[in-house]
Amino acid sequence: MNKKQVTTEHHYFPWDHPRFRSWIAVARACQLMQQTLTRRLTHLDLKPPHLDILINLYRFDGITQQELARKLLVGRSNMSMLLPQLEKRGLIERRGDERDKRVLRLSLTGTGRALTEEAMEIQTALIDSSLGGAPLDDCMKIAQSMERIITALLKEDGEES
Repeated sequence: MNKKQVTTEHHYFPWDHPRFRSWIAVARACQLMQQTLTRRLTHLDLKPPHLDILINLYRFDGITQQELARKLLVGRSNMSMLLPQLEKRGLIERRGDERDKRVLRLSLTGTGRALTEEAMEIQTALIDSSLGGAPLDDCMKIAQSMERIITALLKEDGEES
């Protein structure tokens, strides 16, 4: 028996997996939401990664670059590329920590706060238009399922959730 026959007989192809349809649906929905959000943010000269940073700084004013990278599940090098772009536009600022001079804290400027609020309205409208017809119970079940997946993947990678 050759390798191809063994693979076919034991369903090693991803599309033969019973949960493959869910995997593809989640991936496609995420990709389409990102593409749509990108289009809707164009006039603000923002991309979803920028918005993720701004929203986190809106919620957690004064966090460090390392804390922000952890929340966004990205490396510090990725942050090092994105933060200067936002800083140059006058949307964020870095301030020294009063207790530890080695630590820089990130905050939105007034301009950054206003732009973030405008972008959050766009994001919320997209969420409402795409999920508005779904019962809240269904939305919560989807969220719980995705949170289980996130926890499992973070655990597999040896990270905290």
